[in-house]
Amino acid sequence: MENVIIIGGACAGYTAAVYAARADLEPLVIEGFQWGGQLQNTTEVENYPGFPEGIMGPELMNNFRAQAERFGTRFITDDATKVELSDGGVQKVWVGDDLYRAKAVILAMGAEPKRLDIPGEMELGGRGVSTCGVCDGAFFKGRDVMVIGGGDTAMEDSIFVSKYADKLSVVHRRDEFRASMVMQDRAKEQANISFKTPYVPEEFIAGDSGALERVRLRNAETDEVEEVEVGGAFVAIGHIPGSALVEGQVDLHDNGYVKVAEPSTKTNLAGVFAIGDLVDFTYRQAITAAGSGCRGALDAEWYLRDTPPTDEELMEAAEEARNAAEAGVGS
Repeated sequence: MENVIIIGGACAGYTAAVYAARADLEPLVIEGFQWGGQLQNTTEVENYPGFPEGIMGPELMNNFRAQAERFGTRFITDDATKVELSDGGVQKVWVGDDLYRAKAVILAMGAEPKRLDIPGEMELGGRGVSTCGVCDGAFFKGRDVMVIGGGDTAMEDSIFVSKYADKLSVVHRRDEFRASMVMQDRAKEQANISFKTPYVPEEFIAGDSGALERVRLRNAETDEVEEVEVGGAFVAIGHIPGSALVEGQVDLHDNGYVKVAEPSTKTNLAGVFAIGDLVDFTYRQAITAAGSGCRGALDAEWYLRDTPPTDEELMEAAEEARNAAEAGVGS
């Protein structure tokens, strides 16, 4: 039986692994096929402390993982397919047909930005198309940019990016915005922000340099199509938390994010902790995810220290001891 299993391999999960490994918990990380989270699809990261010249997103994730491995973390590069979580008992995690059991589980499945699913969106990611205004806004200083979306995320990104952009256009498929009036008013107060409605993005188009140059828009009422030249575009239509795996077992917010007893990472189940963007729908930054991972590992360490073993754990330990003794006799 494992001391702790960490489900998810990105900023939060790998940081939790570093702390858990240094506490001699010998963590097992089920990192998934596509480990590294959103930073694997990010070019240069300029706002992570310790890298004054910036660092590429994939390199940062490789460093996180290598540091966790250095202290003895083990990895399964596959997806967790099923869990059975208990309140203070043995936690069960399946990877396909393989069952892993642990005294504690740290959930770090993150969240994914919602996509428009239009041509050029994925191909131009990191080359003019972004899903995080706070992360990437400074790269577009002095350019004309577009923010796509009508909710609070779009307004927040617009306000932040407008500090760097020359002109910023908010594109939304309806005339009415879903954002709160407070956020709408703040965006409208910015002199360089304009609003283009009701338009639906249909394609991101690259220029000769291979970077984004134009966005094709269709008027939702007239079907008239036009192409708008931009130096950058931010898709800000929300995020999808990776909580489907644990839905119905841990408490969730209405938006699908896992509830924790902040400032801790404790869920409603003893021995089950949640960290990173699976919990955080406010900040969503690499540095805040890493800090959350630290808290998750410490919470798990303290839980294991203060919780006596269950009968199931004692029986399993006795069986392992018998098997070891029999193997010794046989040799």
